[in-house]
Amino acid sequence: MSRIGLEPIKIEEGIQVTVNGNEVIVKGVKEEIKVVLAEHIKAEIKGSEVILSRDIETKQAKSDHGTYRMLIANAIEGLKNGYTKTLELVGVGYRARMEGTTLVMSLGWNHPVKVEPYEGVEIEVPTETKIIIKGYDKQKVGELAAKIREIRKPEPYKGKGIRYEGEYVRKKSSKSAVGAA
Repeated sequence: MSRIGLEPIKIEEGIQVTVNGNEVIVKGVKEEIKVVLAEHIKAEIKGSEVILSRDIETKQAKSDHGTYRMLIANAIEGLKNGYTKTLELVGVGYRARMEGTTLVMSLGWNHPVKVEPYEGVEIEVPTETKIIIKGYDKQKVGELAAKIREIRKPEPYKGKGIRYEGEYVRKKSSKSAVGAA
């Protein structure tokens, strides 16, 4: 039994939710997010809550029940408050700047790396070593942050690279220190 799927989703003030067949449309002030449900998941609105139910009791249906409940809850939360991810650049000469809407990073290579944001996602660079990604869609914000981090992952010997704010990078001892006995 999906415990998460059984919980009702509270509709926040300023958010409109409509159910159109197997599609749930969540509208905010400016944007809207559509969540297309699987055929065995049904949604209905009762008062100021969205309640999901499933037709069959298979393992996949139970998994989908909780997943779609969280997708709708994340859409409501994102349109109400938004989501942010913060990345830090650690390394000598590692810098970031904005050119229009494009993020341009110097990461120790002989060419700058340019990243275009997804639709509905904003990138801010308050300092040269800090990147803030904001948006209303949790999946897009997280995906863009992971894509930027993947460009130069933190390496374990010096800790240089792009990391999430507060991420701990476990450092290894150098290879020359291990061989000396």
